[in-house]
Amino acid sequence: MRRYRLRRPYTAGVINSRRVAVILPAYNAEATLSRTVAELDREIIDELVLVDDASTDRTVLLGRELGLDPISHEANRGYGANQKTCYRQALELGADIIVMVHPDYQYSPLLVPAIAAMIAYGEYDMVLGSRILAQDTVARGMPRYKYVANRFLTFVENVALSQKLSEYHTGLRAFSSELLASLPVERNSDDFIFDNQIIAQAVAAGARIGEVSCPTRYQADASSINLRRSIRYGFGVLQTSADYWMHLHGVSRCPYLDFDPADVHGRPARVDGQAPAAGPATAQQQQVTAEGKARVSE
Repeated sequence: MRRYRLRRPYTAGVINSRRVAVILPAYNAEATLSRTVAELDREIIDELVLVDDASTDRTVLLGRELGLDPISHEANRGYGANQKTCYRQALELGADIIVMVHPDYQYSPLLVPAIAAMIAYGEYDMVLGSRILAQDTVARGMPRYKYVANRFLTFVENVALSQKLSEYHTGLRAFSSELLASLPVERNSDDFIFDNQIIAQAVAAGARIGEVSCPTRYQADASSINLRRSIRYGFGVLQTSADYWMHLHGVSRCPYLDFDPADVHGRPARVDGQAPAAGPATAQQQQVTAEGKARVSE
């Protein structure tokens, strides 16, 4: 197997005095982990968290060879459960910005500084790497049926959640710790629909969500779910959209959306569709974040 050298030795770094953690939720990522880690800019990354969901290959051993300290699930718990472990660990390490990068090398690790900076300088609370913005995704290798499904599901979600996002299904995303620690992510699914549920929670909280164009690679060793699970995921997306709409309009209560937006990262919810501007963390914000970290760790 081809080996990839790290660009430079690990050195802790920050962006605008904000500590950055990159999380790598892995499952059978031996073939692509080295390439992913090699392209992470260690000068701005303070923590690198690798969580392995009971892989059957050498992902954990390779992670150790790369100088990481992998966390390994004894049994496969699912993609959503993997993220929960990642986020708990990143928050416990005191990160201010948490960036998720899939270690299958489908999404460019080179974009971490860009999306982290969008949060570090107070412009956004959450940033998504979009495969749709400013590029021909099908020409880059996305199967046409997945592209059509992506556009349909995104349209439905934008209507239900009153958003204008280009897509909701990306594996490259970043959060401020204030937002992430305050969301009840443990109530979300342990499966792939976790990704949609956490966006719905962020929207419910009045978070400012930004996007950046993200070139993607569709290769044989990139992870992908089969058709049956893709269909199941699609119905899950529709359910999440319905959950949000019904919860918002008081038709029914949804547990993972049942929290007070005013408590999130210590600032009031949206007023007339606008989120308040970010500023330095106050004592109240710090207290809310600490309480949120404790809740995520439960």
